[in-house]
Amino acid sequence: MKQTLLVVAILALSISVYGQRTAPPKQILHDFRVDSSTSPTKIPSATQRLVLAKVFRKYLTDANKCNPRFEGDLAAARNAGQIAPSVIDSTTGSFTATGQTQTAYVISVAECNASHADNFGSDRLAIFNGQQLVANIDLDFKSSIVRKTDLDGDGIDELLMTSGYMNQGTLTESAALLSFQNGKMQVVADFETVTEDSCASGFPGSTAQASVISIVAAMPGKMPKLQQDNYAAGCSKTKRWKFVSKGKMEQ
Repeated sequence: MKQTLLVVAILALSISVYGQRTAPPKQILHDFRVDSSTSPTKIPSATQRLVLAKVFRKYLTDANKCNPRFEGDLAAARNAGQIAPSVIDSTTGSFTATGQTQTAYVISVAECNASHADNFGSDRLAIFNGQQLVANIDLDFKSSIVRKTDLDGDGIDELLMTSGYMNQGTLTESAALLSFQNGKMQVVADFETVTEDSCASGFPGSTAQASVISIVAAMPGKMPKLQQDNYAAGCSKTKRWKFVSKGKMEQ
């Protein structure tokens, strides 16, 4: 009997150790603790003109030409041509369907008289097949491309995008994984706040918080499970990050 129990115990231990050894490690989708800011893609003037002419019926080439007496919301400004847009970033991929060679352009619309409450204007994504505009999508104020992915392996690329603002020395950044299949934006995962850094404010007790987004369970043909781990650090030059929570960052 003792011999049998010993064999069972050894077998259970072997299975446990084997499972630990074969458990796949988490793959980092993006680490917001790391300052990965890069210069946006330089968009040639001719490309700027081509893209903007396809996206907008009328627009201003200089924000100084805005009508100071214009009143209206962002949509009214766009309809009136009271905008001074510019293409601020781009990437290539297959975004609306499989097997495409497309370019996605991020446009800062810069509606005239847009306030801080309006995030100083909206942002759009224009997707082109060659010189043909195939999608013109409001980005819900997302303005920076962090990474291009195809997490479910369906041949259609997603974009991890962020938006951010500074208020009284506190930087707040939010992120979402977005799909543009069939020319419509779908939020695959909304991580909400991924960075909150008050170090530049100089206030006592200022801290930095940042998220790490990981792929924890990948299955062929399916969107994998994503995990958000949140860390905090003081404002020293060399930050010592400490894990604080999982899931959406607490405000």
